[in-house]
Amino acid sequence: MEKIRLLIAGEEYNIGTDDDLDYVAELGAELDKKISGLMSSNVRISVTQAAIVTALEYADMAKKSEITSENLRGQIQEYLEDAARARTDAEVTKRELERVTKELAALKASK
Repeated sequence: MEKIRLLIAGEEYNIGTDDDLDYVAELGAELDKKISGLMSSNVRISVTQAAIVTALEYADMAKKSEITSENLRGQIQEYLEDAARARTDAEVTKRELERVTKELAALKASK
C-alpha cells in the first residue's frame, strides 16, 4: 500500500491506497475543486456542509450509474437470448432445407 498526500479544501489528508497514485491525486483534485467551488459560491456553507453536498452528488451519480449498468446488463442478456434463438432457428431451417433438397432430388431421380 502506498501513501499519498491530498489537499482538499485547505486541509491535508494522508491517504493509503493500492490504486494508482496519479488516479487518486486526480480524485483528490476533483473533490477539492467541487468542495472549494461550493464554498466560494456560498460563503455561509461550511467545509462539512460542502463535503456532504458533494458526497450526495457523487452518491447520486453512483446510484444512477448502477441502475444504468443493470439496465444494460438486462439488455445484453436479452440480446444474447435473441441471438441464441436465432441460431437455433437457423439450424432448424438449415436441416429442413437439407431434408427438402434430398426429397426433391429423390423425386427427380424417380421420374
